[in-house]
Amino acid sequence: MSLSPFFRLPLTDLTGCLLNHQTYDKCGQFEMDMMECLEAYGAERGKIKCKELIDDFGECFNMRKQMLRIEAMRVERLRQYRNGERKKEELYAESPRIDAY
Repeated sequence: MSLSPFFRLPLTDLTGCLLNHQTYDKCGQFEMDMMECLEAYGAERGKIKCKELIDDFGECFNMRKQMLRIEAMRVERLRQYRNGERKKEELYAESPRIDAY
């Protein structure tokens, strides 16, 4: 994981702040915590000291565990349907009415 550009130029200093997650409510605080920790320890030592914060931010951004959980629930529903434990109508939950929101 590289935190600094390979070549340090004035253009990289100007455009370095364009890619962040502060505008999103979901991952903004995770990113701030990660960056504060990395700023405190430095880029190389921070990779070790801030590993938990980096992993939390990565999970918030990528949603890997959430997608694996959704896939596991889908596979379980299909398994129950194939074994006769669940009917076709009960395969998924009933959707709300159109004007429910």
